[in-house]
Amino acid sequence: MARVAIVTGGTRGIGEAISIALSDLGMKVAATYAGNDDRARSFSQRTGIQIYKFDVADHQACIDGVGQIEADLGPVDVLVNNAGITRDTTMKRMDHQKWQEVIDTNLGGCFNMAKAVFEGMQGRGYGRIVNIGSINGQAGQYGQVNYAAAKSGIHGFTKALAQEGARSGVTVNAIAPGYIDTDMVAAVPHEVLGKIIAKIPVNRLGKADEIARGVAFLVDENAGFVTGSTLSINGGQHMY
Repeated sequence: MARVAIVTGGTRGIGEAISIALSDLGMKVAATYAGNDDRARSFSQRTGIQIYKFDVADHQACIDGVGQIEADLGPVDVLVNNAGITRDTTMKRMDHQKWQEVIDTNLGGCFNMAKAVFEGMQGRGYGRIVNIGSINGQAGQYGQVNYAAAKSGIHGFTKALAQEGARSGVTVNAIAPGYIDTDMVAAVPHEVLGKIIAKIPVNRLGKADEIARGVAFLVDENAGFVTGSTLSINGGQHMY
């Protein structure tokens, strides 16, 4: 029977590449999104992947959304927490709303979605959770105290939850992408982006498909001995 996978923020950018990669592996994929209806419909029509609209920052919406997905597709075996937003500015200019929105979506979304699927995974003795962190959660980034804090929190969340799931066949891992050629990075001013690329040893931006291949490895049924780890895919920009 085909595994059921949820990819949050799964209709655009890195999430789109992950959704397609898991679908190509034969999984029944549910791609969630929060806002862009036209983009989501176009994605679904093009790929045949089912879409579900809810905000991962809303705890009850996640519980209800996962319930609907399971009613439609079956019990969830794989969760990829990819949904994320930015509200970049310096501490001096950052108000509490910009802080809280990023924490609630990027980090709170991981809790909300994991809460909705984790117990079921434990009960069935199998599960794969992959949380998408960031190089900026590892190294920090000027003007991103909210984003860096949330992504850094994801790495700690991953290690702690991995310990809870290990004995029941549920692995929890993270991927920390570097700068990937997506809409979010495309919004960076050209002169700034040039400076960023100059610091990447492979001398280019990453591709969303390269992150998706990392996810495909971690969610494989044969990857049961990999848990609590963070896979950095950043072109050598940050090593530790």
